[in-house]
Amino acid sequence: MNRYRTALNVLASCLLLFVAGSSLAAKQERPSEEFRKKLQYTIAKAESSFKDRFDAEVWLVEQSQRLARVAAHIPEDERLTILRLVHQEATNFELDPMLVLALIQVESAFDHYAVSNAGARGLMQVMPFWKDELGKPGDSLFDIETNLRYGCAILSLYLEKEKKNTTRALARYNGSLGQSWYPMRVYKKMRKVWRP
Repeated sequence: MNRYRTALNVLASCLLLFVAGSSLAAKQERPSEEFRKKLQYTIAKAESSFKDRFDAEVWLVEQSQRLARVAAHIPEDERLTILRLVHQEATNFELDPMLVLALIQVESAFDHYAVSNAGARGLMQVMPFWKDELGKPGDSLFDIETNLRYGCAILSLYLEKEKKNTTRALARYNGSLGQSWYPMRVYKKMRKVWRP
């Protein structure tokens, strides 16, 4: 039974790569061998937050194409790293990875060195005071993994505080609790880009 499932997974993976490559060819150039190697490496590192290798491959290929459209300035290896870490941290904090991707697009446009007028930093625009709150003043909020961990933890905390009301949690995350303009921006990105 395990051999059958393994063979089925390998066959499905090959088919996915063929289909993904075919759909890419219609819109952009075919993935390079270098991209495939990076994808394989990313999948190997990401398996813990996915059901299986096939699930990881499908999600990473699809989201990498979307991220390339909205953040063409990001090199493909960094795109895959961001996507793997978004999925990992979102999953760890029981968040929807698509929601986190939409929030990042609104907050920083995927610039992990972004700094807001208020001093928020990184992909998820985390305020520096959180480092002191967590007793980790030496953490860098420009580090992708650290920023995603902080941002997902904060959003998760706000979801709990708002009794799973995502709209209120997003508004609280942005500092606009009681208003809906910010959550609507995030939902719009999620609907149009990450989950069309």
